[in-house]
Amino acid sequence: MKAIEASDLSKAYGRVLALEKVSFSVDKGEVIGLLGPNGAGKTTLMKILTGYLQPDAGTAVLRGVDVVANPIGVQRSIGYLPENAPLYHEMTVQDYLLMMAELREIPPEKQKSMLSDAIYATGLEDYLTRAIGKLSKGYRQRVGIAQAILHRPELLILDEPMSGLDPTQIVEIRDLIKRLAADATVMLSTHILSEVETTCERVLVIMRGRLRADSRVDELRSANAAVVTIESAATGVAEALKKVDGVVTVEKVGEPDGGFDTWRVTASSDQLCPALFEALRRTSWRVAELRSDTRTLESVFRELAQRPDEPKAEAEVQA
Repeated sequence: MKAIEASDLSKAYGRVLALEKVSFSVDKGEVIGLLGPNGAGKTTLMKILTGYLQPDAGTAVLRGVDVVANPIGVQRSIGYLPENAPLYHEMTVQDYLLMMAELREIPPEKQKSMLSDAIYATGLEDYLTRAIGKLSKGYRQRVGIAQAILHRPELLILDEPMSGLDPTQIVEIRDLIKRLAADATVMLSTHILSEVETTCERVLVIMRGRLRADSRVDELRSANAAVVTIESAATGVAEALKKVDGVVTVEKVGEPDGGFDTWRVTASSDQLCPALFEALRRTSWRVAELRSDTRTLESVFRELAQRPDEPKAEAEVQA
């Protein structure tokens, strides 16, 4: 059984299309990053998946339960942390979590052990008598996560869990998410690229309401590209490199350095470097360097944002 199966999800706010035919699936045990700029549609998608918003079209099934037909059934079985966690600042941590246990209809005989597990998992054992409003934002996030995992869900959906945190708090919440992922499928949304790289195994990139990429993080960053540095005196370099099997583009990058030019080559094959090596070996050129060119997630994100086939939205919407 898939943890999440989404098919052609669409949602419009007036004339602005916040989501357009978004489809993907998530296997049990995966840690998925939902990545996109502000207003891309991440929160809209999460609200649909958690049953708090109805799609205009499409379906979503979470752990075998249709979220449109049975939103309450989905909400009973998942853990959800909205971007702005619904915390009562005047309540103590302990009272708030007890209230959430009651709302979750956790039987009284199980409340103690389940509360204890959530409290220790989030490191709140020394803060139970503190008013939530007196906690730092990092610890308020911990309280929000504690209520989300209180009933031991197998699927966690976290909307911008790192938002507004300082670097120390980000590390603490990141480590907490990694521990929680040992027992649950986790989907988290963010616009912080470094958090996807360090926390997630797979990334879904949403831009202007469309799913622009769905890939493992390491696969998304890898590219069938290479950098080769050849003596500036060599002639016909571009033409020769373009003749290598699978090569798509050849371009000179940067300025000559110490009598050598640097070229970037892309290809449709993942065996680019061996093919280039064989071609260069048959020339008399001096070659200073030949290496794979691995992209950063930031450069991938920028490439996706600049893709010419993406129409511009008529208006911006905070989705």
